[in-house]
Amino acid sequence: MAQKEESLRKPEWLKIKLNTNENYTGLKKLMREQKLHTVCEEAKCPNIHECWAVRRTATFMILGSVCTRACRFCAVKTGLPTELDWQEPERVADSVRIMNLKHVVITAVARDDLKDGGAAVFAETVRAVRKKNPFTTIEVLPSDMGGVYENLKTLMDAKPDILNHNIETIRRLTPRVRARATYERSLEFLRRAKEINPDIPTKSSIMIGLGETKEEIIEAMDDLRANHVDIITIGQYLQPTKKHLKVQKFYHPDEFAELKEIALSKGFSHCEAGPLVRSSYHADEQVNEAAKQRQAKA
Repeated sequence: MAQKEESLRKPEWLKIKLNTNENYTGLKKLMREQKLHTVCEEAKCPNIHECWAVRRTATFMILGSVCTRACRFCAVKTGLPTELDWQEPERVADSVRIMNLKHVVITAVARDDLKDGGAAVFAETVRAVRKKNPFTTIEVLPSDMGGVYENLKTLMDAKPDILNHNIETIRRLTPRVRARATYERSLEFLRRAKEINPDIPTKSSIMIGLGETKEEIIEAMDDLRANHVDIITIGQYLQPTKKHLKVQKFYHPDEFAELKEIALSKGFSHCEAGPLVRSSYHADEQVNEAAKQRQAKA
């Protein structure tokens, strides 16, 4: 079985077009100058060239570059994080202004070493970006922050435009795939976010290719909808290094198209599904769609 897993090769549809134009190189230079981290780089995202070079969007990763969790799918460094950088929110806000972003995604490493899970810096970053970029929409992608209600409320009180928290995988595989996080706690986190502010759309993401069944993917969709999640993204898991979990299956684009149809039939307002889709993929389109739906209901 091990040999079979080793022999799984990336199919044609997973080949990525590299684009290192001046947008890409300029963005990379800006991140280094501002001493900022992006999940695009740290997590080895396959869409970095499209997002940076073509769409000119980026996902900022705050609270340092070292995570307190060691999830078996993630390429972000694990260890003891450094001290909090209270100047980081302003640097992120300045970078968003320089880049002239219409939509920004702010994520963070898990900070289980902090009582508030990093919520205060997260909220301050949202406020700083909002102040300097009043026309930029803001999406936040936090960890479960220890499942502490007050930490989530601190973040929600900053009023991001979208609250994104990933369940990452199906219920059965969660203990094997994620570190410290639980499936139920993530669902509760998403439900509570909606209870705190029903007007802020919620979003979650699933990676597939880790050994789940189609029925289990559909069950995860139902679990998210039962907790009032509005937006879902579904992407192919890719093994970042040999130390990480192996890919069990490469899904065909047609299978992703079918999953997207199923998700929309379940009542999600928006679904991105495809081999290279990641949690922040085309996030600018999702926030626009969510805004249209809110206006239609008003």
